[in-house]
Amino acid sequence: MELKFSGLSPYVRKVMVVAHEVGVADRLQLTPVKTREEPEKITPVNPLGKIPALITDSGQAIYDSPVICEYLDAEFGQRKLLPANGERRWAILTMAALADGILDAGLLVRHERARPAERQSSEWSEWQMRKVNAGLDTLERQAEGFGDRIDLGLIGVGCALGYLPLRLDEAKGLERWPRLKAWYATMSQRPSFQRTAPVL
Repeated sequence: MELKFSGLSPYVRKVMVVAHEVGVADRLQLTPVKTREEPEKITPVNPLGKIPALITDSGQAIYDSPVICEYLDAEFGQRKLLPANGERRWAILTMAALADGILDAGLLVRHERARPAERQSSEWSEWQMRKVNAGLDTLERQAEGFGDRIDLGLIGVGCALGYLPLRLDEAKGLERWPRLKAWYATMSQRPSFQRTAPVL
């Protein structure tokens, strides 16, 4: 299998954590792609030009991270990270969507702040930061119930917590969210998280 990726992407990290958890990380051929500079390397696989994108052993292209994660778990993990049905499945998918939404908003803030100062909209950044904070506040209230279990939702949360403090001053140290900070410190000891830790 080939995974088209970018090194610091939290969405790619999510896929790699799942690959480690289900035991197929060593089967992935990793192909780095700079999506803006070399779109010809990704658009034939994903017309949206986004990473990650997975090419299966049969040649099927799968994108993006939620679909790839579920594929890896269903095909190689015996659905240990996401049940096929039942209430737990929907709770996990909802948490995974929340984690992705927090990341989506955080990345929009990051990109806005990278624009020339005269073209930036502080109102836009503040609007997106309200989403980040509201999402993390919600997870903070739930964090005591996370325990030591692992599933696709919690993997998404962990990857968000590993990325946001690197890119947003408001999230540095996760000081506003002490329960999440403590939980992530424990989650970070899992081999799958240690092997995929972001490096600037």
